[in-house]
Amino acid sequence: MKLIVDKEEIRIDKYLSDKTEYSRELITKMLKEGYIQINEKLVKPSYKTKLDDLVEIDDSYKIEQDINPVKMSLDIVYEDKDIMVINKPSGLVVHPGNGNTNNTLVNGLMYYTNELSDLGGNERVGIVHRLDKDTSGLMLVAKSNKAHEILSDDFKNKRVYREYYALLIGNFPSDTAHIDAPIGRSKDNFNKMEVRSDGKDARTNLKVLKRYKDYTLVSLVLETGRTHQIRVHMAYVGYPIFNDPVYVNKKATEFGQLLHSKVIRFTHPITKETLVFESDLPKEFQEYIDKLD
Repeated sequence: MKLIVDKEEIRIDKYLSDKTEYSRELITKMLKEGYIQINEKLVKPSYKTKLDDLVEIDDSYKIEQDINPVKMSLDIVYEDKDIMVINKPSGLVVHPGNGNTNNTLVNGLMYYTNELSDLGGNERVGIVHRLDKDTSGLMLVAKSNKAHEILSDDFKNKRVYREYYALLIGNFPSDTAHIDAPIGRSKDNFNKMEVRSDGKDARTNLKVLKRYKDYTLVSLVLETGRTHQIRVHMAYVGYPIFNDPVYVNKKATEFGQLLHSKVIRFTHPITKETLVFESDLPKEFQEYIDKLD
């Protein structure tokens, strides 16, 4: 990762912790161990930034974290010896990171079972794909490494069907739409993604389910799986997802965006059976659209 400094006279450890997903403590360790260079030189955490400094961060740096099992209520839709299908609640982070090592889906899965794939490393046991913290709904979990490997390939080659429901702000003008707009990380905010010409291919299909006075309930099917894809695409076309705390400039409630992973269809990695699962909208989501009626 490379950054160009845009503010002067700020400690480099503080500057980078504000600009990236890394904590200040982790930035300090990376500086001391040579994983971060300024203008191709090693500097101390106390180094004061200068305009146009070139920051190069080696993303391969990892710290061994003590990921502990944590008892939590899991909504398990399906389970066998190779896979699980989880209905994730809004507000639950999928895997440890950025200072959160105890209150994630991974912690709950580790408490529930010792049989989880480890291809993703200790902090991502069982995780084949992810949902944003405030996105609810269906997720696949791999219990065996063989299942993980096959499912990862299925996701990569677009053989997994995923359908989301979302409530958009505004009255979407057409009954269907195909959004084809590449997505990359924002140059101004590391925690946000944006449509940009040098981004990765991103395609979303939209279908209107119901119209309200100032909102539109839609079904969204992903052709690709970029970070924040639906949220970025909807904001880009001018109809952002209601209550999105990142991409809507309005104060959101604690529940987060009304975006739900409603349907998932895939081929079982071992038995080769076609499996289809559907989940109800969360209570908060359903109650809000009921009020709109």
